[in-house]
Amino acid sequence: MEKMTERMVREQLALAKQGGYLVEVHNLPGDDYFNVGFVVGIDPTFCLLISIDWDGKINGLIVIRISSIQSVIKGSDYLTTVSEKTKVAHRYHYFDIFSVQEFLDDHPEITSGNLLGNALQDAYAHQLPVVVGTQKYKGNDDFFGRIVQLDRIQLVLHYFNEHDLSSLWEYRVLLAQVDYLRFRGTQMATGQQIFKDIFPEE
Repeated sequence: MEKMTERMVREQLALAKQGGYLVEVHNLPGDDYFNVGFVVGIDPTFCLLISIDWDGKINGLIVIRISSIQSVIKGSDYLTTVSEKTKVAHRYHYFDIFSVQEFLDDHPEITSGNLLGNALQDAYAHQLPVVVGTQKYKGNDDFFGRIVQLDRIQLVLHYFNEHDLSSLWEYRVLLAQVDYLRFRGTQMATGQQIFKDIFPEE
């Protein structure tokens, strides 16, 4: 897949936001994994998507560093398939089981201004688990946990390893190194359950 210039990426994100249509956002090496969603916010550094999963339902929000995006695709057969699945999800009332759209309606300010800062403050203030992806690992590894410290320079995450739940681990991340941040939605809910049952002291 041909890599777009950052200007082209920004143009496609802006068009998707204005048009309200689904896009593929390719921000990781290779074509095996990419994000699908609706663009609801753009700032000078990041974009904010309502993330849609393979079953056609909302699985949360994701903030992605624009400079890490290789391409933005619209109108693909894959997107057509996902779009058809969203119709079924709406019909059977599981499109937005974690009320992400209601959250955005109640907090429209989260879609403007400093998008990464907004997402981090939301997660930190409400002690909500997040998934952090960094420039260092480029999607080969990300970190699922709860932010325990946050300032303008860095965050400190207490995260767990799904294959080793013997303890929590600590990871310090410079905000300048954050490539993407997943918050609200499915992973937030599963993370809350794991913290409640397995790490109640946290």
